[in-house]
Amino acid sequence: MTDATTTALPLVPGRWALDTNHFRVGFSVRHLGVSKVRGHFAAVEAELVVGETPEASSVTATIDISSLDTGNKDRDAHVLSPELLDVATRPTMTFRSLGISGEGADWTLDGELTIGDVTQPLTLEVELGGTESFMDGVHAGFEARGAIRRHAYGLHFGPLDKALGNAVKLELDLEFLQPE
Repeated sequence: MTDATTTALPLVPGRWALDTNHFRVGFSVRHLGVSKVRGHFAAVEAELVVGETPEASSVTATIDISSLDTGNKDRDAHVLSPELLDVATRPTMTFRSLGISGEGADWTLDGELTIGDVTQPLTLEVELGGTESFMDGVHAGFEARGAIRRHAYGLHFGPLDKALGNAVKLELDLEFLQPE
């Protein structure tokens, strides 16, 4: 890990599992420059490893691109086709952290996102919503925001390229379960 503060993360050390009933990995992208198309991915695996320090902590995630949902099945099929995302050659996106810094509720997560065979840096601004005990254990909630440039990942869409913005905003809401 790099660029981390010496402030301890306000969570119990160990491997925190994603609460698969309480997460959303969403995005928005401009359409024709006049409005936004929003969507999310329904199939995500993620793990938060909390160490004694931020340097000893990490986050990993794998997103099944075929789980894309923009609320329109025809649009989803087109976006997943070889003309656009080409899910057959880009079945997943993966994220791995390289550094965590911050304190209290405000954190920065530096890492790298891989789509297909292209890996680019990605920084997420993270807000820790807190922790709460519930029937199945202690939950920690996070909101994260960031952006990628789709062209940096080789996502050029031929004649349709001008219809979609290059900037894709990421909006994540995640709950993790404390290790037993």
